[in-house]
This record gives sequence, C-alpha cells and structure tokens, in this order.
Amino acid sequence: MAQMMNPAIERALTQAAQMTDHSTSAGAGQPLAFLTRPSDAVIDRIMNETQAKPLALGLKQQLTQAMARLRGLIEPEERRAQMRLVADLQTRLGLEMNVMQKYG
Repeated sequence: MAQMMNPAIERALTQAAQMTDHSTSAGAGQPLAFLTRPSDAVIDRIMNETQAKPLALGLKQQLTQAMARLRGLIEPEERRAQMRLVADLQTRLGLEMNVMQKYG
C-alpha cells in the first residue's frame, strides 16, 4: 500500500513546494486529508495479513522472466512468440499502472 501512496505523497509535496508561504496556508500543520483515510489502513492491514500483492507487481515479475527468456532464444519463431508475450505483458503492466495512478 505504501508504494501505491507514493504518487499521492509526491503530488502533495510538489504542491506544497510551489506555495510561497506555508505558515499562512489553510490547514497548515494538519495531516493531509486524502492520506489519512481509515479505509486505507484497513486495506493495508488486510493486504499484509494475507500477503497479497498488487497485480502490477506480479506482472512486473512475469515481464522480467519473459525478457530473460527472450534473451536466450535463437529460433525466429520462438523469439516471435516470446516477443508477443513480452508485448502483451508490457501492455497489461502499463494499463495496470494507469489504473493504480488514477484510482489508487
């Protein structure tokens, strides 16, 4: 869950850095509302207890394995099939990353 929150934290820090005077900002010294939702803590705890991993992590591992296998192939037909698999995994990973960034 912490990795999923990184874009939100970076966005909040970027916005804060762009402000000129932090002491007079509305809500100065208060926790960021979108980072302190109780539902996030519950989801994080459930994922830790069940050792669940985001789909993007599994796709990244599959992609790494597929790329390693592709490097060892010589036959054109086998390489072509493996390149299709790599392209499919890259597409699925890209879509999953977009979903994670958009919806958390």
